[in-house]
Amino acid sequence: MNTIELKLLRNAEYLQYVKDYLSLINLNSPEQLGIEAKLTVFTSKISEVEALYKKAMASEATQEILMLDERRDDAITGIGYFLQSQTYHYETEKQQKAQLLLNNMALYGSSIARQNYQSETATLNNLLRDWENKPELMDAINSFSLSSWVAEMKTANEEFNAKYLSRTQEYGDANPETIKTKREEINTAYYQLRDRIDALHLLVETPPSPYEKLINQLNALTDQYNKLLISRTDTSTETPENPQI
Repeated sequence: MNTIELKLLRNAEYLQYVKDYLSLINLNSPEQLGIEAKLTVFTSKISEVEALYKKAMASEATQEILMLDERRDDAITGIGYFLQSQTYHYETEKQQKAQLLLNNMALYGSSIARQNYQSETATLNNLLRDWENKPELMDAINSFSLSSWVAEMKTANEEFNAKYLSRTQEYGDANPETIKTKREEINTAYYQLRDRIDALHLLVETPPSPYEKLINQLNALTDQYNKLLISRTDTSTETPENPQI
């Protein structure tokens, strides 16, 4: 059966993947496949992590974090588009200064706004440090009157980080049974179920195998999520240690 790096899926993607995986199995008469015990454990673990995820998304702090993340994304994206437009300026000096700032941004990735929460926070901090301390970059910022944009991005990033740390502390105090821990438990159940299906399929001596259709469907599902991961390989390092919720 096809494999996938489960740790690379963000929480929402991860939850949807395992739920889709479970749904496909349930559509293929699992009671006839000899996988009831493994399936029961897998189902139970999914229910547990789904409850935690819904609680997290319902948190007022989470909603504020989402808005602050969008705010800083808008700032860095707006600055980037403005600078790109200035590379076509009729004044050569304007072109050069815009390209100077774009080159500096490129040092931190091709799409800063698509990085995961912690990576984006660190990236913006480093970028702001450059823009506030390197004379040639400071001059370029001032020449385009971008100070207010930069201030907005800095404020949004600082407020985001403060709110994110506050929520992390809140989760640590109130809920020792974290999503990360539950993901690890689901992973164990997932691999045991997957390997059970695979083993039973290999033991079939007379084709057709009753597992072949299910395996094809599960592989198709896994391929879809692998394509998702490949599409953002250069811009995200999401892991269970830094959940994107």
